[in-house]
Amino acid sequence: MEKAKRYLVFLIGLFINSLGVSLITKADLGTSPISSIPYVLSLNFPLTLGEFTIIFSLLLIFLQLVILQRNFKPEHLLQIPVSIAFGYFIDLCMALLAFVQPQAYPIKVVDLLIGCVILGFGVFLEVIADVVMLPGESFVRAVVFRWKTEFGITKVVFDVSMTVIAAVLSSSCSLQNMPGAWQGSLYCS
Repeated sequence: MEKAKRYLVFLIGLFINSLGVSLITKADLGTSPISSIPYVLSLNFPLTLGEFTIIFSLLLIFLQLVILQRNFKPEHLLQIPVSIAFGYFIDLCMALLAFVQPQAYPIKVVDLLIGCVILGFGVFLEVIADVVMLPGESFVRAVVFRWKTEFGITKVVFDVSMTVIAAVLSSSCSLQNMPGAWQGSLYCS
């Protein structure tokens, strides 16, 4: 029963996490670093933010397999259903928050900060549940394991890389204000 309770806490945290990501995205000041690439792609192709999040997460899981090779454990595969749920939760929350369309900059900042707090609480629940990591953090953990780097520094480099890639994608897609890679990406880091 204890394990079932931990998975329930994780699932609630995952939903709250997606609510935070959605509110941050709706603030229109950029999004979290891990969501920045899927967000930019969703603005330029017919798939949703959640669907691109699933695809991007699956790519990160594959890269973990490549990095870890024989050290890739079967429990790492739990990231697949978690990624799918997270992607659909994001799309659900984006639909639930369709009415959120702040126009004034101060309101955008307030929405962004509230979204960051919500996201942080969702991550907190996921961590205390201690059942599975999302692919972004698990990818960083794989890099740390393989190349013996420090987790905090590696995570910052990963987040900055995601933001820079999103900015490059935005500019190459001729998007004027680099949505997905702006102030929100810095605040969420």
